[in-house]
Amino acid sequence: MMNSSLANCPVPTEQQPLNEYEELKTSWLFRDCTLNEQQYIKKLVWIWTLSWLIAGPVAAASYPPTKQLAHFLLCGAAGASVGVILGLVRLYLGWIYVRDRLHSTTVFYEESGWYDGQTWLKPQEVLNRDRLIVTYEIKPILQRLQFTFAGLAGMFLAGTIVWHLF
Repeated sequence: MMNSSLANCPVPTEQQPLNEYEELKTSWLFRDCTLNEQQYIKKLVWIWTLSWLIAGPVAAASYPPTKQLAHFLLCGAAGASVGVILGLVRLYLGWIYVRDRLHSTTVFYEESGWYDGQTWLKPQEVLNRDRLIVTYEIKPILQRLQFTFAGLAGMFLAGTIVWHLF
């Protein structure tokens, strides 16, 4: 974890927005958003493939593959996409939380428990640093996630059109 540049910061180390960002960036799930495009897509395809373990049998129960192969594949693909969507929503919410904490002029923190919350006003130096991180590090990640959501929506639309053709 990075230490705050201010020695008089009253916010506990683990609750400082910069440290929350660093921790999120290196955690096993959230770091996938920082991978290059090919690795990022590979991870999403991996999740989608694993989700077929649940979606496949459900789709097969509704549309027997021997009789309705196209509907089985479309239904299974859509069902497997739910696992990807849930993962993406989790990623998006985590990055939004850290973005909001970094972008805010104040930091809410707890000194020793839920009952003693405090607010700290960031000095301009810290606010500028945090907002630069938001602009150059977090916004591209959020844009990538939004683009992924749009791509999935497009695939669902295409799947719906193909569904009605069969």
